[in-house]
Amino acid sequence: MREYELTVLIHPDLESNLEKALEKIRGIITENKGKVVSEDNWGKKRLAYTISGQDFAVYVQFQLELPSESVNKIDSVLNITDESLRHLLVSVDPKAKAALSEETKKAKSEEE
Repeated sequence: MREYELTVLIHPDLESNLEKALEKIRGIITENKGKVVSEDNWGKKRLAYTISGQDFAVYVQFQLELPSESVNKIDSVLNITDESLRHLLVSVDPKAKAALSEETKKAKSEEE
C-alpha cells in the first residue's frame, strides 16, 4: 500500500451537515480497500474562481493508504459525487517526506 493525499472541496451548503458528506467520502475510500490515516478540515474558504456557480467551498484533506489499483476507482467515483466540487488525489513522495521530517527535527534542535 502506498501513501496518498486527497484534498476535497465540498459544497458550501453542506457545511452545517459536513459529517454526512465526510462519511460518504470515507466510505468510498474504505470500499476500495483504502485506509484513512488522518483527516484535516481546513474550513470554508473562498475559491479562486467559480465552480458550479459556487464562490466558496469547504476544504478537507485526507492522508490515505491505498493499493495502486484503487486510485482510478476512487478518482472516478469522486468525479460524480454531488458533495464534491473538486478533488485532488496525489501520491506522497517518500524521499520528500523523509527530507521534510529531517528538516523539522533539525529546526527543533536549533531552537533548543
